[in-house]
Amino acid sequence: MAFYAVYIEEAHPSDIWQMSSNIRDGVIFRNPRAESERTAIAESCVRTLGIRFPALIDGMSNTAERLYTGWPDRLFLIDRAGRVVYKSAPGPFGFYPAGLEAALRKIMQPPAS
Repeated sequence: MAFYAVYIEEAHPSDIWQMSSNIRDGVIFRNPRAESERTAIAESCVRTLGIRFPALIDGMSNTAERLYTGWPDRLFLIDRAGRVVYKSAPGPFGFYPAGLEAALRKIMQPPAS
């Protein structure tokens, strides 16, 4: 089993839709225009949030975001066959750890004999 954070497009870039809470917290990034800028923002996010598992970065074409509708953020569980077996409502208010836990328990059960 593996856990990953996937950094997608910036939810509240300063040049498009800056939130006052981001200003208060010092989280001020313009919308990246190059992979290197997106990577730098993702690295800052991982450090600031103390994420302790690998982070992946969606490309500038936002393929992962479009395919999974991950904006602004979501929790997903993908089984060994590559199927999405759990998708949270948009976060952070749509995050229900108990729902993810139940889905994890379900896929970890041994197959019925």
